[in-house]
Amino acid sequence: MPEGPEIRRAADALAAAVVGQPLLHAWFAFAELKSYESKLRGRKIEAITPHGKALLIRFDNGLTLYSHNQLYGVWRVARSGERPATQRVLRVVLETAGHAILLYSASDISIWPSKRVHEHPFLQRIGLDVLDPSLTEADIDRQLSDSRFARRQLGALLLDQAFLAGLGNYLRVEILWQAALLPTRRTIDLDAAERQALIHALLDLPTRSYRTRGLRGAGHLQDTPFKFRAYQREGKPCPRCKTLLQKRVVASRPFYFCPGCQR
Repeated sequence: MPEGPEIRRAADALAAAVVGQPLLHAWFAFAELKSYESKLRGRKIEAITPHGKALLIRFDNGLTLYSHNQLYGVWRVARSGERPATQRVLRVVLETAGHAILLYSASDISIWPSKRVHEHPFLQRIGLDVLDPSLTEADIDRQLSDSRFARRQLGALLLDQAFLAGLGNYLRVEILWQAALLPTRRTIDLDAAERQALIHALLDLPTRSYRTRGLRGAGHLQDTPFKFRAYQREGKPCPRCKTLLQKRVVASRPFYFCPGCQR
């Protein structure tokens, strides 16, 4: 499943293609959404924003399309009138004069009044978006102190979307490697330096992954380019202390770590 940085980059690409342009065509595969096709024709998309691993498409008539890709869903951008060859099942088409954005294979799709979309059950359950531009270290510090999270082991906590939405397995691995912490540690047991290292990594790594991961020539960017230091590097030397990295299962997911310098 893509994590917050990948979903935010996908949202950026969708927005660049269609935001502000009148919709010539709207189509939904599911019967319960068919009545919205005529309501959306001629309307404009005002914004496309992720929240955790969900995507919200807000229209200028007071409606918002909610979608969650889950394991198999994917959005694509195409030229208007074109449909890429694929084995995936088309679920949503939103088309302007220049481009179409197409959702394949997802099943968690609904339309809400924009003023009430925050009432969606998934959005009610998840926490602050880890890539929200307004998120601060103080916000993360408060989350770590919350009674729901303070006594949880970090390996499980960093996968809990109620803690910070948008974190997933590769970010969990890299955050704990950068903070030099083992997944069995609990927030409540960290000393001040360890806690600050964790807070910094939680804010830094998702942002750098979003801005730089996979970009060629990213070295000219202001951010240090994101790259894996521990994730899927079992048996290779730790970039920090040269101890061989190991793999174990933590919270039912593969976890990679350094037994030498992660405390």
